[in-house]
Amino acid sequence: MSEDFYDVLGVSRDASAEEIKQAYRKKATEYHPDVSDDPDAEEKFKKIQKAKQVLTDEEKREAYDRMGHDRYEQAEKHGYDAGDAGPGGMGGDPFGGMGGGGMGGGLGDIFEQVFGGGGGGRGRRRPRKGRDLRTGLEITLEEAYEGVEKQFTVERPEECDVCDGEGYPPDADARTCPECQGRGQVTQVQQTPLGRVQQTTACPRCEGEGTLYSETCGECRGEGYVRAEATLTVEVPAGIQDGQTLRMEREGAPSPESGPRGDLLIDVTIAEHEEFEREGDDLRYRLPISFPQATFGDTVEVPTLDGSVEFDVPGGTQSGETFRLKGKGMPRLRGHGRGDLYVKVQVVTPDSLNEEQREALEAFAEAGGDEIDINDGFFERIKRAF
Repeated sequence: MSEDFYDVLGVSRDASAEEIKQAYRKKATEYHPDVSDDPDAEEKFKKIQKAKQVLTDEEKREAYDRMGHDRYEQAEKHGYDAGDAGPGGMGGDPFGGMGGGGMGGGLGDIFEQVFGGGGGGRGRRRPRKGRDLRTGLEITLEEAYEGVEKQFTVERPEECDVCDGEGYPPDADARTCPECQGRGQVTQVQQTPLGRVQQTTACPRCEGEGTLYSETCGECRGEGYVRAEATLTVEVPAGIQDGQTLRMEREGAPSPESGPRGDLLIDVTIAEHEEFEREGDDLRYRLPISFPQATFGDTVEVPTLDGSVEFDVPGGTQSGETFRLKGKGMPRLRGHGRGDLYVKVQVVTPDSLNEEQREALEAFAEAGGDEIDINDGFFERIKRAF
């Protein structure tokens, strides 16, 4: 198992907290020392627990993603709490990002200084991108075949219109923060195993703003963001498969640091079809035919997603036989051409016969004479009889 926490759990780097918890439960069941026969089960189980502990903690995951595995492990080895947001604590991003002090101070700043990252506060970092959001979209098989522009509605955080994202009313009284003297940052000298380190963090009192206000916005409660519905249009490519994900850049959550918005991930679901079953790029269809059609052969119409086509049913076709119509399946998403349509023939037995049909069938049975031989096809005997 790789040391990387995402690889340990077998999840992608943009996995949600719930996906991480599900992956943890699956891995923990597999490698728990009480049930696993793996000789390294105990060590693997500890890694799984550690990965889950870090990746389900928002602050620790932020630090882990920013520093990488090796630097993160080195930080913990020297006694730092990678989940400590520093004196600034959590800031004003209610939708999953870090605001105020966050990891902009604390451990992140220590490592920027010790390992040559610039040694400054949050103003020296490039603004972080907003959080990615995820939603679902259901389409029909026909839409997956043709490709479609699909309009949908998603609820996401938006800048508050009342305060223009500031978090306080326009007429609120403002005064300089007495703790940081308007700088938005405070500096502390900390003794660490690596020596004396000067640590600059966002001011905990004004959360890095440098200014205090007499009241907060009643609409967004001082957060600067509200949840709102947005109507968007996404281009769904022809050939997309059930469960695949589309990405709309810059349609996610806004950045808490005036950086770019995150992305919107769209999980596509394809509704079941009444006539066709899909297997990758191929389609399957059941073709009902009558007893005479199977016996003597016939030309019939077979539906496809591109209109009906003619198909010659050979004489003596057995119920359950499958025929391939080349190129009549789904378009290939990352290639040329199309898959195939597999037509499975089903001979329909009539549930009632008129007198003429019954006499004809009795004549056929009498003409057969011998007992049925399982190696002699039923339709072959019909052809011989007539």
